[in-house]
Amino acid sequence: MQLDVDVLTPRKIIFKGKAQSVIVPGEQGVFEIIPFHKRILSRLISGALFIDEERFNIQRGIVKVDQNKVTIVVEESSSPIINGS
Repeated sequence: MQLDVDVLTPRKIIFKGKAQSVIVPGEQGVFEIIPFHKRILSRLISGALFIDEERFNIQRGIVKVDQNKVTIVVEESSSPIINGS
């Protein structure tokens, strides 16, 4: 089972696809979302967002998880940085 993940800014879609893991910089700390994660709506702070092996630097936003669907809306995001490159 995989997650359906969408990452958006007000201007564009940054990522749309499947993933095994999403790690987000939550207001109360970094947390990981995996398949069958409990429903959640949380604010995000600026920091690193990881979707499997891809890293994005984000500026504040929100994450919503519901039935293996992860929607992340952020103010701004960098292009993905793959494997630390």
